[in-house]
Amino acid sequence: MNFFSPAPPRVLAHRGLAIEAPENTLLAFANAISVGVSHLETDVHASVDGVAMISHDPDLSRLVGRKVKVEQLTSHELRRIPLGAGQGYCSLAEALEAFPAAKFNIDIKAASAVAPTVAAIRDAQATDRVLIGSFSPARRLAAVRQLPGVATSISSRGAVAAVRAAQSPRGLAVVKRVLRDVGAVQLPLSILRMSTMTPRTIAAFHAAGVEVHAWTINDEAEMERLLDLGVDGLVTDRADLAMAVLRRRSDSRS
Repeated sequence: MNFFSPAPPRVLAHRGLAIEAPENTLLAFANAISVGVSHLETDVHASVDGVAMISHDPDLSRLVGRKVKVEQLTSHELRRIPLGAGQGYCSLAEALEAFPAAKFNIDIKAASAVAPTVAAIRDAQATDRVLIGSFSPARRLAAVRQLPGVATSISSRGAVAAVRAAQSPRGLAVVKRVLRDVGAVQLPLSILRMSTMTPRTIAAFHAAGVEVHAWTINDEAEMERLLDLGVDGLVTDRADLAMAVLRRRSDSRS
């Protein structure tokens, strides 16, 4: 198994498919897979007892109105917190076990989450079906060094450098150097007022041998536009819409 298979374009379900399920829960992931998604995007923090727990936020205030941090609770306590639809917080290990055929795009959100994330991936023998990402280069590299062969995407500092270089007529050598150790760039539509998804930037990233994933894209017309430009992946809250777009495009070519 390889994270970058099957061939693009691909849909990465952002925190699962959370239309009728709480985000980043086993039910949200199951709903995404039920519409045909092979790639799940998720986030990891560490509990106080050192378990990699799936959560975007560092605390519980947005989801359940509690002013307590994930890192202040045990994994058992987090699993018992009702998020809705019969769901509680789940661990990365539980998600990897529950969906053994799924690929996981993992954003490590805290330094304390690096070691338990690595341990969960190793225990599940899932190195070949995960991608490690993080806004922090230090967190990302700390995990990647412990998971030989794992897929990874560029962190924010490198992304800015790559976008700037890609917009320069003679910047390809810089792009290749910045992206030499990653398999993907995963970007919003703009960074520091620079457009990231242009024919020039996408061509430069592809010339550097990496996939281009755009986030977070929830509008069907925008999905179509980006796919027409050559984007390889759509990170989206609406995996159902994105999969429908891919099916329509496939049918129109057959």
